Amino acid sequence: MNKLLQILFFLVFCAGTANATKIKGHVYDKQTGEAIVGATVVLENPKRVTNTGLDGTFEFKGVSTGSAKISVSYITYKTITKTFTVEKEDNEHLKFYMESDSKSLDDVTIKTNAVAATDQGARRLEKNATQIMNIVSGRAIEISPDLTVANITQRVSGVSIERNSNGDGQYAILRGMDKRYNYTLVNGVKIPSPDNKYRYVPLDLFPADLLERLEVYKTLTPNLEGDAIGGAINMVMKNAPGKFQVNANLSSGYSQLFIDRKFASFNSADIQYKSPYELNGKNYNATQNDFTKGTLDYKYKSPAPNLIGSLSISQRFLNNKLGVVLAGSYQNTYRGSNSTFYNNAVAGTDAYAVITSKSYREFSEQQQRTGLHGKVDYSFNKNHQLSLYNVYVNLKNQQLRDAVSTTYNGVYNPTAGNAELVYDTRSRLTEQQIYNSTLHGDHKFFDDKFKLQWSAVYSSAKNDVPENTSISLNGVEQNFQSRRTSLVNTNPVTRRWERNTDEDLAGYLDLTYRFTLGENKLDIMAGGLYRDKQRSSFFNNYNLAPSANDAKKLYGVDFQNYTDLNLVVSNPTGAVANSLTYDASEKIAAGYGMFKYSSAKLELIGGARVEHTNQGYNLLFPAGETYPKGNQVYTDVLPSLTAKYFLTEKAQLHASYYKALNRPGFYEIVPGKVVNEEFQERGNPNLQRALADNFDLRYELFPGASEQLLIGTFYKRIKNPIEYTFQADAVRGQDIYYTPGNFGTANNYGAEVDYIKYFNKIGIKANYTYTHSRIVTPKTTRTINPTTGDIQALSVEQERPLYGQSEHIANVSLLFKDTKKGWDAQLAAAYTGSRINTVSQFLNNDLWQKGFIQMDASAEKRFKGGISVFVKANNILNTPAKLFIKGTNPENNKINEDLVKDGNTLIRSDYYGQNYLVGFRYKFN
Repeated sequence: MNKLLQILFFLVFCAGTANATKIKGHVYDKQTGEAIVGATVVLENPKRVTNTGLDGTFEFKGVSTGSAKISVSYITYKTITKTFTVEKEDNEHLKFYMESDSKSLDDVTIKTNAVAATDQGARRLEKNATQIMNIVSGRAIEISPDLTVANITQRVSGVSIERNSNGDGQYAILRGMDKRYNYTLVNGVKIPSPDNKYRYVPLDLFPADLLERLEVYKTLTPNLEGDAIGGAINMVMKNAPGKFQVNANLSSGYSQLFIDRKFASFNSADIQYKSPYELNGKNYNATQNDFTKGTLDYKYKSPAPNLIGSLSISQRFLNNKLGVVLAGSYQNTYRGSNSTFYNNAVAGTDAYAVITSKSYREFSEQQQRTGLHGKVDYSFNKNHQLSLYNVYVNLKNQQLRDAVSTTYNGVYNPTAGNAELVYDTRSRLTEQQIYNSTLHGDHKFFDDKFKLQWSAVYSSAKNDVPENTSISLNGVEQNFQSRRTSLVNTNPVTRRWERNTDEDLAGYLDLTYRFTLGENKLDIMAGGLYRDKQRSSFFNNYNLAPSANDAKKLYGVDFQNYTDLNLVVSNPTGAVANSLTYDASEKIAAGYGMFKYSSAKLELIGGARVEHTNQGYNLLFPAGETYPKGNQVYTDVLPSLTAKYFLTEKAQLHASYYKALNRPGFYEIVPGKVVNEEFQERGNPNLQRALADNFDLRYELFPGASEQLLIGTFYKRIKNPIEYTFQADAVRGQDIYYTPGNFGTANNYGAEVDYIKYFNKIGIKANYTYTHSRIVTPKTTRTINPTTGDIQALSVEQERPLYGQSEHIANVSLLFKDTKKGWDAQLAAAYTGSRINTVSQFLNNDLWQKGFIQMDASAEKRFKGGISVFVKANNILNTPAKLFIKGTNPENNKINEDLVKDGNTLIRSDYYGQNYLVGFRYKFN
């Protein structure tokens, strides 16, 4: 009986299956042709529901033959329904084209916002862009593991990042060109840098959740400023959509580093932001009582959990003519690193470094990052619009660096006996901020044939390091745990004030007139800018030393508090009379003319830009300097030509040539010297700008709305590239300075591939860049004088890669998206190949950073009502940053600490620990 029932059941199942089949389909945006991800698809009778995948597809299996009805719905779109007949096999692939249900707004306001925040929109903008560029969408930023703009940039092909002392990204290196060779924009407007020496902007100032998208320009057209040999980074801030919208998130987490050790801090509440010289006058004699005790009051404890949050509110009013968006972000994080550093010196004739001492350093940093953004736009009508946006970012970094150095009779030999110890602790508060305000107008005349755009800009940047305090004590390791240390240093405590500000006033004007040539179009464009930059820099330093009676006094029983030190200020009026106290200015006037020809198969953009630069400085305290005042005046003509050839609707060739320059920084042409902890640094008043010819060719395929295959190659020929090297003083040869210089002609070329593909719920993003560069700079080598038998120094030329250039850069991200169940997840790995970290004075003695892989992950689960929960994990593998020298001195093989491997000598290793974050997000739209 059971056998018979099983047979009957099998026959019924087969009969049902024989009349069942499957339905496949695709959902598109009718206006853009882009796939819609996450649309709800409902099959009636019986009712079944699914969602479109990452490629916009859906599928129903086991559907009975006959008449069927499917409806598709998605937020902000009109629901559409289609009735059709289901066959046993070979059913038609269904296509649904959805129309927007939003109220009609002006093209500029609506289309930009609707496209910008999605991956589909990012691919569309890349496809239509005049320049060769890569774009990271707002949604990709939101679900990524990254919290700052700096870390986002490392996901872009051809971009690597330079990290700060806590392992976070800080600066972007584009296609092997150091951070000095690119500039940063906010909504298309260049912003100044708060850096105390250079022009480049530290991208870790910007919270990622303020962005609508991130654009990386790899080529330039004449309407873009010309000082970007490497490229440019444009941060497009949030815009006002066509409906009321609220986005909020709040999260907390912890660093594994401070689960394993304590967090070191100091009391910064009473820090004086102005030095005694500024507070009391130039003739005032400072005493120990004029300085804050809190910077020497150290505490070691577990930190509070990290706190991160953001909120943005946007709405349109007055029948959609007025748009308002307000956004804010706050991040309070505790980060740090454990670092081992081996000091070294070149000895003998082989010019290979000998390890002289070992330093162990612990960095503890509290970072408070604040970002505010506000924008108001008003459309008088479809031809005239005004917008005003303001951006403010502030990063306050309180850092304590605790270090102990070990030396054995002048060299590092752990088996030699008692160690000579030096304890160095530095407490530093750094505050950096950028503010930008832009009033912008868009106007159209004569039936859209003539367009006028203008911008009036005020920007400022500030860097403030008040009462930077260092204490250095040394003694002998008799009882390391108690750390009882003799105060024998001549000047054990230093107090430094460093401050600089940049203020920019700028005006932009762009004019366009369109000619219609049958089915083709020709745009003639002209415009320019004028920018007046004023910069001020201030530096002051005080040294405090023990009296004769206190020179041998024991301090540091617990090595946590030195507020009871009895010290005398050895330079009571300070050291403000130095070359870092100066004023500077830069006036740039630029104009351009260009054309854009568009036909069915070809788009051609060409023209030239002229930039006139007047850059100068004025040392406020010349102090015998050779050049107390100086300036550089020059004019550059920068031609460019870009061509796009459309192979098919989805494939195109994109070629570009442009000429660009790189100006010296203000600090770099000031002739004075700076004494740093490990070397002396000096400016070069004869430093020239660098000029480069840049060639690019890229094949671009966009097979799906969110997919792409980009294969490109590039070549750069740089005249007078600017590199920092150690050079001997021309007059006093024994003085060695780290100084910028121009070095002939450098070449940089490479290739890159960028691939994005989705398979319903699974996606892969991958890119790889190969870069090869060469530059020739002078180096010192040693040989034995055949006459005297003494060791003598000789200058030779050495070929090497450009500073900061990695031969291999790669990214791989595995994505998972289940719209029906509300899941988004990704695992992201970034590889950065080995690169030069510091250029040595000596032949074959450059300091290299070892190649490394950083692994990060994130996941988000969405619930009803706009609530979602997310987790982020960074540096999962706890990948260290390691520096090494290619080659080794035989003396280093005697150190039993695994320093010499594969012929290379380890110089430094930094460990940052993993970072974990969990939070929730709310969206109302």
